[in-house]
Amino acid sequence: MAEEDKAEDKKEGAPEGDEALAAEAAAKGKKKKMIIIGAVVLVLLLGGGAGAYFMMGKKSEEQKAADAAAEAAKSKPVYYPLGDMIVNLSGEGKHPNYLKVKISLELADEKDVPLMDSIKPRIIDNFQVYLRELRIEDLRGSAGMYRLREELLMRVTEAAQPVRVRDVLFQEMLVQ
Repeated sequence: MAEEDKAEDKKEGAPEGDEALAAEAAAKGKKKKMIIIGAVVLVLLLGGGAGAYFMMGKKSEEQKAADAAAEAAKSKPVYYPLGDMIVNLSGEGKHPNYLKVKISLELADEKDVPLMDSIKPRIIDNFQVYLRELRIEDLRGSAGMYRLREELLMRVTEAAQPVRVRDVLFQEMLVQ
């Protein structure tokens, strides 16, 4: 009879074992489903975040371009011609050396043109005094041109206060 009880226990235990296996399989299945759902949610969040980042980045680039265009339109440069200047350069040779230069000034605002008209003689005087002290050697090469531009810009900025002069532009330069 002991054998019959063992056989019955096995028959009764078998379903319990199957239920335990089924429960364990269900728990594993739930874990897998949770992992898959979590992975899908993570992918969606990352994709949405990346999409939002690129959309914001693209919009900000478009906004930057629009801002730059508005700024360029607002601060469109104005060129103020000073005309031709001819000066005798400093030197020790038998023959005098001359510099003929045609200069324009780049202004920040068109409203400054009337004020520039009133102070133009002072600017030309400052330029003439500086240019007469130059030697031919001072004007050689691009470095000489750069130094000349910087010196003239410094002098015109000082003479033209409160007008904002952005740059000194050489339209023509002749050394003879």
